[in-house]
Amino acid sequence: MSGLNPRVAVVATLAIGMALPALLVHARQRTPTEARTMKIRLKVGDKVLTATLRDNETSRDFVSLLPLTLTMNDLFKREKFAHLPRAISQGGGRTHTYEVGDFVYWPPGPDVAIFYRHDGQFIDSGIITMGALDSGVDALNVPGSVKVTVELAK
Repeated sequence: MSGLNPRVAVVATLAIGMALPALLVHARQRTPTEARTMKIRLKVGDKVLTATLRDNETSRDFVSLLPLTLTMNDLFKREKFAHLPRAISQGGGRTHTYEVGDFVYWPPGPDVAIFYRHDGQFIDSGIITMGALDSGVDALNVPGSVKVTVELAK
């Protein structure tokens, strides 16, 4: 290293330092999971909501059921859930926590659910997060059941 011109070393270090953030941003934009997300549309009464699904086995299997019209019942004033016509893949990875707007699969049902309020509850049996609503979660924060038509967004 003693034979390296100090000016060349400084210029090379600056060039790498300036190029690295751009390379990292470019790499971030091309992650396989983000590149393969799917959008679904949910019709709740006269409102149309969209959700972005993760790229996992559970989400892909759910999409194979679409279009679906579900009667989503209220549970604990925090979520709407509905029974699916058949069980779907559990390959999406389980979690015991949720966020408002999460669109999840509960295998014992087999049910899907959308959380519209957080009550701090831990889900003992675990859920598989398939995605999340992009907006409009308040459309589900109504008493009782709602009819929801779910289809792949175009």
